[in-house]
Amino acid sequence: MRVLLVEDDRPLSDALALSLKNANFTVDCVYSGADALATLRAGQSDIVILDLGLPDTDGLDVLKSIRKKNATLPVLILTARDKTLDKISGLDAGADDYLPKPFEIEELLARIRVLERRLSTASHTIVSVKNVSLDTAHHTLTIDNQNVHLPRRELMLVKALIENAGRILSKDQLENKLYEWGEEVASNTIEVHVSNLRKKMPPEFIKTIRGVGYCISKSGE
Repeated sequence: MRVLLVEDDRPLSDALALSLKNANFTVDCVYSGADALATLRAGQSDIVILDLGLPDTDGLDVLKSIRKKNATLPVLILTARDKTLDKISGLDAGADDYLPKPFEIEELLARIRVLERRLSTASHTIVSVKNVSLDTAHHTLTIDNQNVHLPRRELMLVKALIENAGRILSKDQLENKLYEWGEEVASNTIEVHVSNLRKKMPPEFIKTIRGVGYCISKSGE
């Protein structure tokens, strides 16, 4: 997990970076808002720890810039501004958490672990095979980052296939998936829906294993 630490107090930054590294985080340290945004453009950071009292700009403006580019990147505000209105302003601007100074390093690490678990859970809702991505939490599918509308049954079938990429699912197994969602399944339902799905998926995305079932290869090839 790579943490971007944005803190202009260098002794504090050095101490925090050491504690984070000892907790097995990779840490990038910057000391201004401009450097923070430049580092984030590289797209390598998983979590941001952001001080609000930066020398070149207000940390809230940095946070707002982050949210314009990335709505999901976890940001923990670390600041001496400890009034309730300051906390509300930070959270309303898009912060995921807010820790006023002074603080105990154990509490900071605990809060980072919470964000880390939340990030892990969120990332696991997206299942991708080549250029096709399925959001299993919101039941949406994209191809080349473009939303593709699928009827309920087709979505359930492609969900089963993508989640089992690299494995062959028989017709009976796919029918059972539809039954789980309360769908009535006619004798030729699977064949019809797979045929319709193929028209919307990339070429050769869904393979027929004659006499066995259907599969999507892990590589998408």
